[in-house]
Amino acid sequence: MHLDDFDYDLPAELIAQAPATTRRASRLLHLDGVSGEFRDRQFPDILELLQPGDLLVLNDTRVIKARLTGRKASGGRIEMLIERVLDAHEVQAQLRASKAPQPGSLLLLDGGVEAGVIGRDGDLWRLRFGGDADVWTLLERHGAVPLPPYITHVPDAADETRYQTVYAKNPGAVAAPTAGLHFDAAMLDALRARGVGVAYLTLHVGAGTFQPVRVQNLAEHRMHSEWYELPQATVDALRTTRAAGGRVVAVGTTSLRALESAAASGEPVAGHAETSLFVLPGYRFRIVDRLITNFHLSRSTLLILVSAFGGMDNIRRAYQHAIAQRYRFFSYGDAMLIERAPQT
Repeated sequence: MHLDDFDYDLPAELIAQAPATTRRASRLLHLDGVSGEFRDRQFPDILELLQPGDLLVLNDTRVIKARLTGRKASGGRIEMLIERVLDAHEVQAQLRASKAPQPGSLLLLDGGVEAGVIGRDGDLWRLRFGGDADVWTLLERHGAVPLPPYITHVPDAADETRYQTVYAKNPGAVAAPTAGLHFDAAMLDALRARGVGVAYLTLHVGAGTFQPVRVQNLAEHRMHSEWYELPQATVDALRTTRAAGGRVVAVGTTSLRALESAAASGEPVAGHAETSLFVLPGYRFRIVDRLITNFHLSRSTLLILVSAFGGMDNIRRAYQHAIAQRYRFFSYGDAMLIERAPQT
């Protein structure tokens, strides 16, 4: 399996730079992975496409204001993207600087925040914030919403609301689980009233989600590790749904990866763990039957995952159709509902 197999050309004007007027105002491309057929729909059609007895699984992670700017004590400008909060004062972060800082040096961030450089963990830096305030407080006061690099505007107050799901609860993500951005509270209530179950898990999306795949042979790619937690209540809901013949619908690739990671031994296990699961075509899905997701970047692990789920040829044709029909792509863009392709 090679990276070039997951390449496509996207006109720049199809990269959504802002969300739709309302959360549910996006379009929806419905792909049947069995027949390969697809149909243009609107996102509220989810209300009829999901059936009583199905289980919708949502990732309730909350995006933190993970982007900070400042300078090194020596004067050079730096940009920091928090990858993971380790405790009340220490973090792992990506740093962009003209010259890498040295362990023991001091970073002077905008807003008067100081961070000491402890050392380096691979391509991430371990930093310790000074002062009495904890990391969460400092980020809320001085950080910015970490919009993806393909969104070109400076984050504003609207982004603080719209780059966050309505059910976001547990802080720790540095990127939104964007498939969930299409749901509003009324839609979730309507699904429950229809008899669709709604369950939650938490996977803190890391900055690694934007990292390019740098190897041509995909067997050599290593995913960034991400923390997830699957509650016992969700495990119980999964078992009840399966026993009754219902379908498990993952909202987003993050929900899918958490579910499949938790079921690595065959059945889902409640608890928290790290996952570096890389889903490639040929992967045998244990839990997820249907996937709601956005349109993903060319040559990305997320495009590879949906190709594994919906079938490579099906996804390739569906993306070609979406481009021809002027769908909006990426985090603030339109959505897909994918029925899982047959597993061989």
